[in-house]
Amino acid sequence: MSDTVPASWAKVLDPVLSQPAARKLGGWLRAEEEAGKAIYPPRGTRLRALELTPLEAVKVVILGQDPYHGPGQAHGLCFSVQDGVALPPSLKNIFAELAEDCGIAPAAGGNLESWARQGVLLLNNTLTVENSKAGSHAGKGWEAITDACVAAVAERDEPCVFILWGSHAQGKAARIAALREGGPHLLIKSPHPSPLSAYRGFFGSKPFSRANAFLVEHGRGAVDWRLPGS
Repeated sequence: MSDTVPASWAKVLDPVLSQPAARKLGGWLRAEEEAGKAIYPPRGTRLRALELTPLEAVKVVILGQDPYHGPGQAHGLCFSVQDGVALPPSLKNIFAELAEDCGIAPAAGGNLESWARQGVLLLNNTLTVENSKAGSHAGKGWEAITDACVAAVAERDEPCVFILWGSHAQGKAARIAALREGGPHLLIKSPHPSPLSAYRGFFGSKPFSRANAFLVEHGRGAVDWRLPGS
């Protein structure tokens, strides 16, 4: 794990990264790359979510599982794709719910950096994946790092919204003792936006307007969910 940790997250992550498991993860990733395996996203972008959204700026957390595993898709933000890349099905469904919820027309592109710059932490549970092998880097050591990120947000006094799509994201949040119902934060739970589950309750869940209502009520300011071209 060679990417530089942004300064605002260093106090949180340095203790985790000093552990043998993190060093083992870094060595394993180097060995996989040296063996010629394509790993996404590329080095230098794996901590992009933390770079764009400093800890003290986090207002909303959206948790994904692992990066997109196709060439040129992943760039360090969950559910986001680089400019010019076709929208994956889950992102299409996210945009459809955004349109129904807030009246925002779907954008042509799926780059969500504008959300991240407004305080939306777009964090995957596992921050790398092998080409064409979804879930291939699960259990290799990333989970302790991303757990620490979620815990750091949950432990802050500033009210924050956790948007938890699917059982995987909900399970991750449930393991964080500081993240609790009745605390300073809002948990918005629904099925995953995947085509396999979106019609089971993701559509109609209104996560975007509910998040903004909570943020405004608590003096943190609404997120502008519009993207360029929407």
